[in-house]
Amino acid sequence: MNKFFLGMILITSFQGHCQPIRPGCYQMDQYLPLLFSKKVGICTNHTGLIESVHLVDSLIDLNINVIKVFSPEHGFNGKKDAGQEITNQTMSEYEIVSLYGNKKQPSRADMQGLEIMVFDIQDVGARFYTYTSTMTYVMTACAIAGIPLIILDRPNPIGNIIGGPVLARNCKSFVGMHPVPIAHGLTVGEYAYMINEENWLDDELYCDLKIIKIKNWTHSSIYKIGIKPSPNLPDQKSIQCYPSLCLFEQTICSVGRGTEKAFQHIGHPSYPDRSYYFLPRSQEGASNPKYENQKCYGINYSDSLINGFSIQPLIYFYDKMGKPGDFFGDYFHLLAGNHTLQDQIESNMSVGEIEKSWAKDLSKYKKLRKQYLLYPE
Repeated sequence: MNKFFLGMILITSFQGHCQPIRPGCYQMDQYLPLLFSKKVGICTNHTGLIESVHLVDSLIDLNINVIKVFSPEHGFNGKKDAGQEITNQTMSEYEIVSLYGNKKQPSRADMQGLEIMVFDIQDVGARFYTYTSTMTYVMTACAIAGIPLIILDRPNPIGNIIGGPVLARNCKSFVGMHPVPIAHGLTVGEYAYMINEENWLDDELYCDLKIIKIKNWTHSSIYKIGIKPSPNLPDQKSIQCYPSLCLFEQTICSVGRGTEKAFQHIGHPSYPDRSYYFLPRSQEGASNPKYENQKCYGINYSDSLINGFSIQPLIYFYDKMGKPGDFFGDYFHLLAGNHTLQDQIESNMSVGEIEKSWAKDLSKYKKLRKQYLLYPE
């Protein structure tokens, strides 16, 4: 294998030497024996690469009987708009079943004939990023069908960052299914492990789960994704800002969809400081963006990245806009994970006061998280 390869820039310090980080998909000796002579389903998208070759193609070339592929939000090729419904496709060798069309969980009919399932999708460490919600539904479908699920683990590109309010039960949705904070500090494998052992699947289901671990990675390793995990996270800067700036999605502001710096800047046509602006335009993965072809004045975070999770940008922008009554959208509570954050901001609570209000739950979560870590911090 080449030391550097398409799709990832993966380097860490390991026992005094530079060793490439190898996601779970590279440990073929651990999972291929489980797939031979089986009818295999795979939940993946464009991020499921082994070097420059997709996992599905690699397995087919090795005579693994892949009969169905399940794709999450943004589709198998990762180019569809956020929230855009996606239909099924039929390829020459397998069927692609959309889990972001008229259903989000594989049906009994979809699972019919499968003997084992594989999950390989790159996550970004934020609760409202829906790939882990899709993973939850795949775990549920596997538990109902009585077939095992193999998670090919991939690093969390924001590592040990943990922050934000823990999801309240009455705010459960597809953008937040489990009682974790906005930045959860887990890999997909660790998250699946926690979901299973904490009995967070519906109806007390339990998934027959096997996690193929990452090699040469710790939660403090530098890990940069060299392929867009979704259309509007173009690079590491956007991924780092995403947990904090995604809250603006349920406000009157633009997060820069339709620009080359989505989730690196925020703006609004009426923002009073006119020193910085961007112009959203329709493009692949962001058709008809908010304030299309209008100048959005605001703040650029691409050169002064947000360190960890913070609600300071949201409070600052709200104050600078004059605290308009229509600032927050109807579903802000689903992104926030509670019904209190909006009220706290509107009642002029400080960043420190708001963070203190969720500190107890966050402390409990951090203790829980340590039980499920598969890699050093």
